[in-house]
Amino acid sequence: MFQDLVLSGMRPTGAMHLGHYHGALKNWLTLQNEFPCLFFAADWHALTTHYEDPSVIEQTVWDMFVDWLAVGIDPTKATLFIQSRVPQHAELTVLLSFFAPLAWLERVPTYKDLVERHAEQGRDILTYGFLGYPLMQAADILIYRANRVPVGEDQVSHIELTREIARRFNHLFGREKGFEEKAEAAVKKMGPKKAKLYRALRAKFQEQGDQAALGQAQELVNDVQNLSLGDKERLYGYIEGGGRMILVEPEALLTETPKLLGLDGQKMSKSSGNAIMLRESPEDVAHKIRTMQTDPARVRRTDPGNPEKCPVWNLHLVYSDANTKEWVMQGCTTAGIGCLECKQPVIDAINAELRPIREHAAQYEEDPTLVRNIIQDGCEKASDLATDTMRDVREAMGLNYG
Repeated sequence: MFQDLVLSGMRPTGAMHLGHYHGALKNWLTLQNEFPCLFFAADWHALTTHYEDPSVIEQTVWDMFVDWLAVGIDPTKATLFIQSRVPQHAELTVLLSFFAPLAWLERVPTYKDLVERHAEQGRDILTYGFLGYPLMQAADILIYRANRVPVGEDQVSHIELTREIARRFNHLFGREKGFEEKAEAAVKKMGPKKAKLYRALRAKFQEQGDQAALGQAQELVNDVQNLSLGDKERLYGYIEGGGRMILVEPEALLTETPKLLGLDGQKMSKSSGNAIMLRESPEDVAHKIRTMQTDPARVRRTDPGNPEKCPVWNLHLVYSDANTKEWVMQGCTTAGIGCLECKQPVIDAINAELRPIREHAAQYEEDPTLVRNIIQDGCEKASDLATDTMRDVREAMGLNYG
């Protein structure tokens, strides 16, 4: 198959908070050491809901990149770029829209929920752009032929839509004239032994539905060095009895992440005022946690409480070891410790985690050109990959005429 490649992006929301760090960025740090990765700022997606005030996008993009770099996202391992700086995203979105059924977009689970939620805030997002944002998400992935996309369970439906779009594209446009003859010619280029094995595995999959044979055949094609990319695309499709595999069907990369709630026990969000930012000063971290509400049952120091009814307990679940959590549970339920005592280990742990992030962020804050140069380089790399895909897409759709 095509090279393993991870792609993930975020809408630009400005400076990152601990919810972003534990929910996505820590996972990115792991992935960048395991696969080639592309991480991007989805600034066009921000316009689907905030088109009336685009002026905030520029600064929020750069603030977000500073935090990505500060936590350890390494531009020598991962490509960082801005969606709108790679216009091929928009071109592929338009081309996909010509054959994407409207019903596929309307059935995306989050569509109606988000429309209603924004309507309650007086914002009208019943637009062509918002309806089509899952299609642009698909284009974001398919343009790089990324086969691994880290998502939470609530985003799996978007990956499935992307798979269906890729499958439909390959079915409609992968059947080039003389496909079987070109595929058979490619088989012969593999050499007698590998060609014989390829045909045997292909027959086993097509006649018996053997998934192991499918995987073996795909690996066999991938390992042959003397085949062009076009020949490999044909052979991948030929295994399954279809056409060229021009666009790759991505897999959802589900990862378990700790659910870090905000200071009020609700989802952490900067707009809700319940977040701890990654560049928060030690003093502000301490103040925010010390003033957190706790179990309402603990009116007096001598009143016992229940940690599971206290927002601070969620922070202990993420930051404290087993001994500390046992100390908290015992001390709270017996009134052996006060709420301020309970909060101190969390304050210490969060500040210890944020200290190197603050230090790394300082160099990018002092010299913004460092960030801009990294992103410019990343945009160029992303554009090169996107250009390769679009060349094949245009050719398949008959748009490469002179």
